[in-house]
Amino acid sequence: MKALIKVGYSCNDHCTFCHTQDVRHIDDTSESVHAKIERAKQLGHSMVVFSGGEATIRREIVEWATHVKRLGLGLGLITNGRRLSDPAFARAMLERGLSYVYLSLHGADSKVHNSLVRSQAFDESFGGVREVHGKVQTLIVNCVVTRANARHLGRLVELLLPFPELTLKFSMTAPKGGGASAFEHVVERVDFVADAVTQAIRHGLERRGDAPGPRFAHDGLPLCLLPGLEELYDDLRTSAFRTMSEVGEPDFFPVDDVIKVQPPPCEGCALRGPCPGLFRGYLECYPEDVTRLSPRADVTRSNSWNLTPTRDLARAPGAPCPVKTDGTTSYDRGRSLFLRLRDRMRLYETETRDFADVELLRAKEEQGQLYLDVSKKLAPDDFSTDLKKLVLLDECRACEARPVCTGCFRPLPLDVFTRDDAAVHALLRGLSGDVLDVGAGEGRYLSSIAPERVRYTAVDPDRELVERLARAHPWARFVTAEIEAHELAPASLDHALVLRSYNHLVSPRLVLERLARALRPGGTLTVVDNVAFGLLRDRRQAAAAERGPGRLEHRRNDDAERAHAHTSGLPLSLVRRDDVGPTTSNQWLLHYERTAP
Repeated sequence: MKALIKVGYSCNDHCTFCHTQDVRHIDDTSESVHAKIERAKQLGHSMVVFSGGEATIRREIVEWATHVKRLGLGLGLITNGRRLSDPAFARAMLERGLSYVYLSLHGADSKVHNSLVRSQAFDESFGGVREVHGKVQTLIVNCVVTRANARHLGRLVELLLPFPELTLKFSMTAPKGGGASAFEHVVERVDFVADAVTQAIRHGLERRGDAPGPRFAHDGLPLCLLPGLEELYDDLRTSAFRTMSEVGEPDFFPVDDVIKVQPPPCEGCALRGPCPGLFRGYLECYPEDVTRLSPRADVTRSNSWNLTPTRDLARAPGAPCPVKTDGTTSYDRGRSLFLRLRDRMRLYETETRDFADVELLRAKEEQGQLYLDVSKKLAPDDFSTDLKKLVLLDECRACEARPVCTGCFRPLPLDVFTRDDAAVHALLRGLSGDVLDVGAGEGRYLSSIAPERVRYTAVDPDRELVERLARAHPWARFVTAEIEAHELAPASLDHALVLRSYNHLVSPRLVLERLARALRPGGTLTVVDNVAFGLLRDRRQAAAAERGPGRLEHRRNDDAERAHAHTSGLPLSLVRRDDVGPTTSNQWLLHYERTAP
């Protein structure tokens, strides 16, 4: 895992879009950088990456690189590449373990590139590409797409085609620093950039064919605007950066995307997890561009993520908390936690891209949906025995550092799944009359339905499952169909059930409308489903599960609040609502009564 150290903001280029335009006079001290290198080692990082400004113009850069190598860490640079064009300097950095280079090149010739960086830099920057290509493990050439170069991306692709061991990345201009002060002159409209990047990448893939050639990536663009290229998204997290430290900061902080936002239309998108959304500054200038987004409902997403152990902190019983004394800022509150063991605290972390940061933080801190997997299975199938719910330690609840600390948890000696599911079984035991079950699944609730009182029909698109249930329950009627296509006569049902199938529906509002019309006055609609949850697993178990054959079937991970919002305006009166929270399982329940027409 990489730690990013900003050593200062001075630079030998003067980019029109420079993030740090207003602080170029500020540099960190050599002593501070040395201390941060040692702190990165202490935190368990495997690589230190220097950035700026331009880190390579600091006279101490070779000394810092030597210190990194002495500590057994890998070495990386985020750079404009100019000094790397000097063979002696490049050799010195390679001898000290340089293996990761993120190099800026914004045009295929001096006219375009130099106009953007406002220096005579093209020959040196491109020289840096030639000098380290094939000599480092990772070489990423980053092109910031602006109004000045958006129409010339194909030429940059052609320039770099002879370099098969690099990745050419196209990044949307961030409205920060120069990108903010000269926004209207620098920043191109997002849909135009997405089209230009799509054309450039597809051109490169076509020209490369089956022959060795550069890989491609993009950043800062909503994934819905790049159909077919979603998997090429790249940012600090996908490149295994865990923490970073700006000039003047006393410690490391988690890498984040706080300058980007996912506006309301993105909330229901199945690509929300890996998607960067839009830059906040961009959206403030072009709020109407949310209409250019096309949230995706045609793909599925996960409803859980794995957290795996990374390191232990010794802590004897009764000893003070080592996190509180050592520093809390380097831990990502949404992506990490400590598990309390007898004589230590074990750090668990996740690198998942299946969920947006706000989703992870809410699931952990608000909903409390974290579980220790004790099953050793690829996928737990009996939550009541396979999973142990985690709760925050009492001392953490009372700690003044809690608002900024990731927290320490312990297993709860209680089967919350069976307890919460009892409410569903109780409702089902009281049913009588005509019942429609949307998505019967494995038939887990059929044991609570009384055949002598109920005329039961289940609709499910899985033919094999339907046939198996029909053989096991000859008293019931099973239909192979999508509920959206199944005929529903008005006022023909006494009860409708959507049990753990709501988050699988393509169009939940449409289905709820149809069910409301099909219910007789006084009839009931019961909707039950789960929110996403985190699983603490060992590395081998998590890796095997992620390589396994499991299918992703959820189209969303709505909670009770969001699902209830889809009933707005329908002739349904809410009778009962069970929300997910820190003391519950991940299951929620909504129970409605059909009102009179």
